[in-house]
Amino acid sequence: MAMGNFDSRRHAAPMADMNVVPLVDVMLVLLVIFIVTAPLLTHAVKIDLPKASSSANITKPEHIEFGIRENGELFWNGEKVTLGDLGPRFDAEAKRQPQPELHIRADRNARYDSVAQVMSSAARAGLLRIGFVTSGTGSGTLQ
Repeated sequence: MAMGNFDSRRHAAPMADMNVVPLVDVMLVLLVIFIVTAPLLTHAVKIDLPKASSSANITKPEHIEFGIRENGELFWNGEKVTLGDLGPRFDAEAKRQPQPELHIRADRNARYDSVAQVMSSAARAGLLRIGFVTSGTGSGTLQ
C-alpha cells in the first residue's frame, strides 16, 4: 500500500495500486442479498392437474425357430422343410408387420454352407432381424 511521504523534493505521483476493498464490499452485499432472496424463489403455485394413466404398449414380434441339423435337414418351427420351400415362406414373413425375428439354431457340426444358404435366402426375402441361438450347455444337438 502506498504511503504518504513528507519529502518535498519528490513529486507526489498518482497512486497506481487498485483498491479492491469497495469491490469486496459490493460482492458481500450481493451475496447476502442472494442468500436472503433464494428461499423466496422456491414458492410454488398449487395447481390441480388432471390424472391420467397409461401403460406401455409393447408388442413383441414373433420369432421363427429355424433348425439346421448336422445332416442338412431344415426345420421351420419344428416342421421339416426343404431349401426350395424357404423362399416363399421368407417372402410371406418379411411382409408381416411387425416383422418376425429369425432365430437360427444350427447343430454344432452343421455345414457352414447350409447356414449361409438359409441366411442369404432370408436376407434376399427382406428379413432384417436374423440371429443365432446357441446352447450354453454345449450339447450341440437339436430336438
